[in-house]
Amino acid sequence: MESLRLGLIGMGNIGRHHAAYLLDGKVPRCVLRAVCSTSPGKLEDHRARGVSVFGDASALIRSGEIDAVLIATPHYQHTSIGIEALEAGLHVMVEKPISAHKADAERLLACAARHPRQVLAGMFQLRVEPRYARLQELIASGRLGTVQRVSWLITDWFRTDAYYASGGWRATWRGEGGGVLLNQCLHNLDVLTWLLGMPSRVRGFAQLGRWHDIEVEDQVTAYLEWADGPTGVFITSTGEAPGTNRLEIAGSRGKVVLEDDRITFTENGTDALEWSRTATVGFSKPPVTVADLPFTNHPAPHAALMENFTAAVLDGAPLIAPGSDGMRSVELANSIVHSSLLGQTVDLPLDGAAWERQLARLASGSRSEKKVRVISADDFAQSFRR
Repeated sequence: MESLRLGLIGMGNIGRHHAAYLLDGKVPRCVLRAVCSTSPGKLEDHRARGVSVFGDASALIRSGEIDAVLIATPHYQHTSIGIEALEAGLHVMVEKPISAHKADAERLLACAARHPRQVLAGMFQLRVEPRYARLQELIASGRLGTVQRVSWLITDWFRTDAYYASGGWRATWRGEGGGVLLNQCLHNLDVLTWLLGMPSRVRGFAQLGRWHDIEVEDQVTAYLEWADGPTGVFITSTGEAPGTNRLEIAGSRGKVVLEDDRITFTENGTDALEWSRTATVGFSKPPVTVADLPFTNHPAPHAALMENFTAAVLDGAPLIAPGSDGMRSVELANSIVHSSLLGQTVDLPLDGAAWERQLARLASGSRSEKKVRVISADDFAQSFRR
């Protein structure tokens, strides 16, 4: 193939965003050939631009017009559509989360393992943001020393009632499978596990509908432990304004803070653990230097992930965000809420079947869908790059 023929399934807020940059030619060698939505009104503009339109995902998958799909539907459909596409011989890019819960993610990944020639990737665009690449470099190079602690206070995900009314599936157990963790913060959980790996234990405190008339979590505090020693706290909310976004990682050779589009690295002149072992004065600390680590925002992170996906299909390039990595953020989000509902610490790996049963019980009592209001493209664009 000289170019990748892509089908886009789901034309909600994020689907329209993907379609816009693809039609603008922002992804070389990737051609948006078809779009699919169950809302006919969302298709006419694309038909006018020569793009094939479908009202049914299965029809698009079987059409023969495409080589790959980008799935941007409500969460629960990611697994079923992804499996159908893989079994039809198509390559698959899945918007976050790759599945609504771990057990479904395991089913999707098992299908991908049965079709090793197909590429399965996740749309985790924060991995191409230079700010997080700088943090990864600090950790991987050893400049941060032994990682001891991480805290991420990310409460600038403020959402109004109008946002939650923008889709009947939003903020319901039956339609979305979770709240702030599975929707807004999944990218942050992906970054956290990308930088430090998966925790080994989780204790979550998730408040359901604390600030909104919804049934899922909109305020969360979680304590995390890693098997090799670090501990962490993850705090988030969609009900706090103006909110804070502060990521701090402490190591034996210093600490790094990402806040307000600025990375500050306070570096110890001597490893603190070595200083502790050798110092003769009880209250002394290693000397430090403080420096800002410059970076620029990526101009088009979603397009960059799609360009990498295209290269993986056409050239065999390694994926920035393999589909298998997508299960980690789903598992962590599920584990935090599961721990909260149980009222106890949960050891990881999570028992996906146990959470699936708990989620089914929650969904069985899910309230009726809301009256839907349309959210503007400008409002939606404000949600990127955290």
